[in-house]
Amino acid sequence: MKKIDYLERILKARVYDVAIESPLEFAPALSKRLGNRLLLKREDLQAVFSFKLRGAYNKMANLPAAKLAKGVIAASAGNHAQGVALAAQKLGCRAVIVMPVTAPKIKVDAVAARGAKVVLYGDSYSDAYRHAMKLKRSRGLTFVHPYDDPDVIAGQGTIGMEILRQTDRPIHAVFVAVGGGGLIAGIASYIKRLKPSVRVIGVEPVDADAMTRSLKAGRRVVLDHVGLFADAVAVKQVGKETFRIAKNLVDDMVTVDTDEMCAAIKDVFEETRVVLEPSGALAVAGAKAWVARHGTGGKKIRGKTLVAVACGANANFDRLRFVAERAEVGEHREAVLAVTLPEKRGSFRKFCRALGGRNITEFNYRMSDPREAHIFVGVTVHDRDETARIVKGLKRGGFGTLDLSDDEVAKGHMRHMIGGHLPRKKGGVNELLYRFEFPERRGALMKFLSSMNPGWNISLFNYRNFGADYGSILVGMQVPKSELREFQNFLSALGYPHADETRNPAYRLFLG
Repeated sequence: MKKIDYLERILKARVYDVAIESPLEFAPALSKRLGNRLLLKREDLQAVFSFKLRGAYNKMANLPAAKLAKGVIAASAGNHAQGVALAAQKLGCRAVIVMPVTAPKIKVDAVAARGAKVVLYGDSYSDAYRHAMKLKRSRGLTFVHPYDDPDVIAGQGTIGMEILRQTDRPIHAVFVAVGGGGLIAGIASYIKRLKPSVRVIGVEPVDADAMTRSLKAGRRVVLDHVGLFADAVAVKQVGKETFRIAKNLVDDMVTVDTDEMCAAIKDVFEETRVVLEPSGALAVAGAKAWVARHGTGGKKIRGKTLVAVACGANANFDRLRFVAERAEVGEHREAVLAVTLPEKRGSFRKFCRALGGRNITEFNYRMSDPREAHIFVGVTVHDRDETARIVKGLKRGGFGTLDLSDDEVAKGHMRHMIGGHLPRKKGGVNELLYRFEFPERRGALMKFLSSMNPGWNISLFNYRNFGADYGSILVGMQVPKSELREFQNFLSALGYPHADETRNPAYRLFLG
């Protein structure tokens, strides 16, 4: 295979027919908190509110006239689809976009509004991709890959070119969100060629870390399951070409959780009054995590210039409630605790005194035992160290205390459904607690219910819509011990992502 000169390709990339040179903005509040000069590369200001139009247009503008005349096809749940649709509109060619049936209506409408033909197929990007490849072959269309294509990579690389010319100060590190790897491959290809001393650092969600695992293994790995909160980077396997480039040029990878992404969304909103989507805020969350990680052991990073690429702002409005709820925990400004109080006069007063006058953000309680009470409480804190001090003080005061600040079931479900314990049943019937991700489409719950053995009783059910393509459901089911193998077969046949939470400490305290 002929070696690709990405510097030349980036310099010749045709992106500015549709893209702006996005500003590189100083973030004063975040800079002060981090002790470093943080700059935001505002790709959220592009016409489709994402960087994706760069690569899509560069790929399509470089197609031979005969291929362009036949039309293009792409598979996407949102940002890439809008980039391809805009490029097709500008170039006057036909575009077919295959989107999962679970794609939010706002994204489907945005693609259709630019004249592209939208085909809804399957529950996931993988389903849409397979169908797109069939249509490509049958209709003679050219497939525009979202990341694993040299022209797409070069288009995204123009961001790196802009970053270097937009600041005259030495840059210590550039943080880039990673899904399939097209964005970081393009940025690294340019920056490392001209300024090899600049660190290029990738950022992924902890539950969609295909590049992190691949670089560690030295080969491309395939994830069994990816989290969908940051749906734009929910990729099970990175690209072949993007992995090759990342293996040679990317200096480090950082993973962050959902709460840290929510905190970063809030941070950027407070700086710009713009609401980024979760993947758009990944780089900011990664910069914060990386600075914190280098704050110990004599490697303190201070006074450096850091760049975070704010790569998208296609956020669903109904997701904002969840983001606001989790941002305080992600910023370590709220501790979520389970505390056991003896059921006797003065216990609550003693508990409040042990908190030392701190602000209580949430308090859930239901009596279920005449001897003791389990309460679910949120407390305003400044950082994790303060949470640890609170837990230590409560235990010293005689209160059994669990820190649930990192417990997904507690934060996502339990805080909304504190209640009593299930009465014990005879006959070897277990209550099993499982967390599922249901596709947000008609019939998903009915499929679940109709697949179940009618003899299994649903004893607990809590549904939470996070504004994504999937909702999170917590289900308790009473299953006889003799039917546990049948239950495992049911889970396998159902095909929904799931996790066994039967031994979750918050469940056992409040509902088990």
